[in-house]
Amino acid sequence: MFISIKPTRLFKTYSVSNYINCHLNLFLSNQTSTLRCLLQSHALIITSGNYNNAFVASKLISLYAFLDKPAFSARVFSSVHHKDIFLWNSIIKSHFSNGDYLQARDFFQRMRASNFSPDQFTLPMVVATCAELVLLDHGKNLHGLASKLGLFVGNVAVGSSFVYMYSKCNQMGDACSMFEEITVRDVVAWTALVIGYVQNDESEKGLEYLCEMHRIGRDSERPNFRTVEGGFQACGNLGALVEGRCLHCFVVKTGIGSSEAVKSSLLSMYSKCGTPDEAYSSFCEVTNKDLLSWMSVISVYARFGLMNKCLSLFWEMLASEIYPDEIVTSCMLLGFGNSMSVNEGKAFHGLITRRHYVCNDMIRNAILFMYCKFGFLTLAEKIFNGSGKWTKESCSSMIFGYNKKGLNAKCIELFREMQHLGIEADSNSLVSVISSCCQLGVIYLGRSLHSYIIKSHRDENISVYNSLIDMYGKSGYLTIAQRIFSRTHGDVITWNTLISSYIHNGNFTEAITIFDKMLSEKLNLNSATLVMILSACSHLASLQKGEEVHQYIKDRGLEVNLSLATALVDMYAKCGQLEQSRELFDSMPEKDVISWNVMISGYGMHGHAKSAIEIYQEMEASNLNPNSLTFLSLLSACNHSGLVEEGKHLFYKMQDYSLIPNLKHYACMVDLLGRSGLLQEAEALVMSMPISPDAKVWGSLLSACNIHSEIEMGEKVARHAIESDPENDGYYIMLSNMYSSVGRWEEAENVRKVMREKGVDKGAGWSVV
Repeated sequence: MFISIKPTRLFKTYSVSNYINCHLNLFLSNQTSTLRCLLQSHALIITSGNYNNAFVASKLISLYAFLDKPAFSARVFSSVHHKDIFLWNSIIKSHFSNGDYLQARDFFQRMRASNFSPDQFTLPMVVATCAELVLLDHGKNLHGLASKLGLFVGNVAVGSSFVYMYSKCNQMGDACSMFEEITVRDVVAWTALVIGYVQNDESEKGLEYLCEMHRIGRDSERPNFRTVEGGFQACGNLGALVEGRCLHCFVVKTGIGSSEAVKSSLLSMYSKCGTPDEAYSSFCEVTNKDLLSWMSVISVYARFGLMNKCLSLFWEMLASEIYPDEIVTSCMLLGFGNSMSVNEGKAFHGLITRRHYVCNDMIRNAILFMYCKFGFLTLAEKIFNGSGKWTKESCSSMIFGYNKKGLNAKCIELFREMQHLGIEADSNSLVSVISSCCQLGVIYLGRSLHSYIIKSHRDENISVYNSLIDMYGKSGYLTIAQRIFSRTHGDVITWNTLISSYIHNGNFTEAITIFDKMLSEKLNLNSATLVMILSACSHLASLQKGEEVHQYIKDRGLEVNLSLATALVDMYAKCGQLEQSRELFDSMPEKDVISWNVMISGYGMHGHAKSAIEIYQEMEASNLNPNSLTFLSLLSACNHSGLVEEGKHLFYKMQDYSLIPNLKHYACMVDLLGRSGLLQEAEALVMSMPISPDAKVWGSLLSACNIHSEIEMGEKVARHAIESDPENDGYYIMLSNMYSSVGRWEEAENVRKVMREKGVDKGAGWSVV
């Protein structure tokens, strides 16, 4: 419908008037597409005398705003003498739609100064302006004004705008209250609340309202692509993969998934949830792949150290003429570090240097972290000291590197320098320094660090809490560890750390008690929890508890990974259930050297040396090389069963695998030869050792001399044994008993006299009765 246009007096002919009216009608029917055409139309409007028409002026304002010329819109607005609410709304919208929120707010204030009241079209724009500028107080004033003017009645757009404003101002309580007051809600109101919760780190509530929105299911309240975007973001933030998959099914079913925005948010969700295959499938669905899309898919592969795929995607990205920013480059570098891909990481460092990619602090810190992960601390120190300035991130990487490499003194020293320079330590640095204090056994420094953490209010980080519990627990201060634990709303890692502390100190019963408490509180146990508890059951030979843990695994349908399967095999073996242990062992789809060692040790400790050797032979046939613990278990098994020849063969077999026997292997072999009466051979083995025999080696040989009454050799061995461990009363007593067994009472008494003179006390005997 066209308005009546006043004909110009400058043109007298009908054709000229008709020409002007025709162009004005084209203008009013939205057929002006370029700035040049619009300027021509504007000129005709002025020459025809219609420049003061509010409707025409509003149209001009709108079109200039559409063409990103809000300044022209403002000139048109100023040229109109009689302004109405429609014209004010147009000029406010022209600036609002172009993101010029300050100007939009300024025009609203001028409108109010001109005694115009906002209507249901004005207010949503002005309230959204307050949201973008985070002007909470001004927004609250508008809330009062809207209530006074009755604009909430029957108008959902006004209520929705306030939900959005309160959300943007981090006032989710007020946003929710506003939402509840809206009597008839639409998708805009729901979406504003869902996204508000997500953006205010309350993703769980955001998902709850999305589910409620879907449950109601009215046409005006069905989720749109913006609502679904918020839902995918919430799932990504929470790592809620199951819910994310359900939402994915919903968008496919409803057809919302065809939106590019939804495809990108779906990719981001799968990336955050750590599912590379699904992330890649979503990535392939994105039509217009921008840098963010490439970053999402590369980052998820990098997180899992799948660097071949990362590199393939990186080259594809470059071929698409999209070049990496600092985030993509950092993801690649961190991925090389996490996967320990040393050669590839160094080559990639060379690539970004040669191609002159952006190299800011983020990239330098990623390079530094990568080399720290590789353990190349000389190179890392060169980068660290050559950066010109120390940052919190670079110091954190170096502290981590020192701790990982076992340079604990350097780790603590760098932390002290950070404090001196006023560089705030992050939680990762604190965790590394606490670990270094624990490894050095400097508990007094650990306590000082604990005090610093409390004073600087850094004790709310759960990783720091867990490290403190571990430090005190491993140092034997279980009461303090328990006290910290009781003050913490910890996660499963916190519980695991406390259990580990008790097991480390040999308090296996207490560890199982904590496990039972975890079960009573219905916590989700992970495989690490179960492995530790099975270890405690093994040490206590508690078959009943071990079977309960095994049943728990079956009832929950938990995945039995390699370490958990090995722990079950070990538990049943140490509890004497060799058949059950072997059955589990045989059912394992994959076995590592630890699994084989556990089964070999299980047979050995129960005197089944031949079965242990058979398992070893199967291990060799599987092309898995044994390690030094394998041979120690085998030699121990042979020792228990008196299999001398087999033991000797296995001992010398070690060199086939380039394994050098240590003191434990020698002690076991000497004991085997000595118990079998081959004392000369045992002595020759000791004398030929490339390393100095320790007390256990001499003790094994001395014990054999005592058993077989080899007094002369026993005297010689006793001197060596006492020299190696002069405080060990057992050597004196064995020598004394050896003299007594052949009636040499005087020598026996002399040995005990020497004990008294040297202050070596005989340990008190004890009985289980």
